[in-house]
Amino acid sequence: MLKSYLKPDFIFESSWEVCNKVGGIYTVLSSRAKTLQDEMKDHIIFIGPDFWKEKESPYFKEDKTLLAAWQWEAKEQGLKVRVGRWTVPGEPIAVLVDFQPYFEQKNDIYCWLWENYGVDSLHAYGDYDEASMFSYAAALVVESLYQYMFDGSQSPKVIYHANEWMCGLGALYINNKVPQIGTVFTTHATSIGRSIAGNQKPLYDYLFAYNGDQMAGELNMQSKHSIEKQTAMHVDCFTTVSDITANECKELLDKPVDVVLPNGFDNSFVPKGAAFSRKRKAARRRLLEVANALLGEQLDDDTLIVSTSGRYEFRNKGIDVFVEAMNRLLRDRDLKKKVVAFIEVPGWVGEPRQDLQERLNGSDTYTTPLEVPMITHWLHNMSHDNVLSMMKYYDMHNRKEENVKVIFLPCYLDGQDGIVNMTYYDVVLGNDLCVYPSYYEPWGYTPLEAVAFKVPCITTDLAGFGLWANKEFGHYGELEDGVKVIHRTDYNYSEVADAIKDTVAAFSAMTPKEVEACRKKADALSKKALWSEFIEYYHKAYDIALRKAEERNKK
Repeated sequence: MLKSYLKPDFIFESSWEVCNKVGGIYTVLSSRAKTLQDEMKDHIIFIGPDFWKEKESPYFKEDKTLLAAWQWEAKEQGLKVRVGRWTVPGEPIAVLVDFQPYFEQKNDIYCWLWENYGVDSLHAYGDYDEASMFSYAAALVVESLYQYMFDGSQSPKVIYHANEWMCGLGALYINNKVPQIGTVFTTHATSIGRSIAGNQKPLYDYLFAYNGDQMAGELNMQSKHSIEKQTAMHVDCFTTVSDITANECKELLDKPVDVVLPNGFDNSFVPKGAAFSRKRKAARRRLLEVANALLGEQLDDDTLIVSTSGRYEFRNKGIDVFVEAMNRLLRDRDLKKKVVAFIEVPGWVGEPRQDLQERLNGSDTYTTPLEVPMITHWLHNMSHDNVLSMMKYYDMHNRKEENVKVIFLPCYLDGQDGIVNMTYYDVVLGNDLCVYPSYYEPWGYTPLEAVAFKVPCITTDLAGFGLWANKEFGHYGELEDGVKVIHRTDYNYSEVADAIKDTVAAFSAMTPKEVEACRKKADALSKKALWSEFIEYYHKAYDIALRKAEERNKK
């Protein structure tokens, strides 16, 4: 890292996902927290929404002695906050703010936003209001803390880092009201890019021709797009998480990013040595028990366990092409082992299957499958679920004579789902191969997590992680590298399905020695994506923002 970088004395960082586990950004922030906390020792404060109020949060530990004098001051100013520690490695300080009181000022806030930055909040619907009021409240917290911590005689180097369009309003507020603070804005995926991809439109071939503003109107995304675009235009340092999304920002937001901040990983919770082997065996045993109880079979440890996981975005995450590939694998003569393929994606889950629970809790061995032997939990929308509909369309019913069985695990793996009863990180260990054939994936934590647990994986070059892996290898990743990177376009769905099928078949023919070499390569690649390697990109972003703030305050 260059010694000439300006370093912040203090960082405030806000996100909808601080102490609020709803998606991938939670993983980004919570795993990076330890690295920054080690560097800055409580000089980083995260600000998140207070959904728990009086209830106990599993992600937040309140501490009334932290910033005690400010807590009184904040109360006097009408801010409803709770201060404590985020219960993640590093335990950084977190301030949770109640944003409900600001709804009554909503129109005035939006009016201010329009007059100062031209942000169109007129077409707001859904989560726009909620996110904006939180963003405003978070900025008030930062403004208040800044005034409390630093009197006029000091000129500290302070950063405000806003994540996603949800925190854009706050970044613009700080930009306007506290110009001494350097602002950084990270978009983890452009709202309009995700929407184009999610609406079955070809994103990549036409990216150069799309007009972001026009598409926002067509897809009813004007307000989210507007706040995202204006924040990108006005902050001191605009960033995103991968080269592929940087291109999207340039074309759809008309603003090139200043720095790409790839998402790192903190591997402190990956078990080591004997614990790793023990946990891997336990995960395999449990997954096979669930499969055998559901299917009425006796699949042994030689079975190839394959999985895909992530958010239930059927096309964007490549769940459709995964099912397609498993269907083709059914007829593949090169397949040397039986395969159980799990789809670990939270659906509209009802309850764990009682008949499956009874089999799992008993000691009998069953030779007949349960009814609907493709799913572990009942869904509220069984007849309209995309995974089940596609399997039904292809007549995939996990018949006894078939060598490939596909099982839908449609719940959040938190260790209390009633069937597997293991957390996602414990389950991932049991896989032989993970498959993430994303069509739209700004970064891609799932493949990075897989390789961190020494599980080789398949991904695509439309995922930021896939592009990064190719760059590290100096060529398109192959199975032998630990990560197979498949070339994916708007139109080559069928070729991608074939490539997945062929890769799984090739993996099934590998010798134990070849598999071990593959696992070691996967592990080695994950070490290059640790936060200790990637944090320097953040230092670069902070430097850009601090220099711009310095220039502004000289005027």
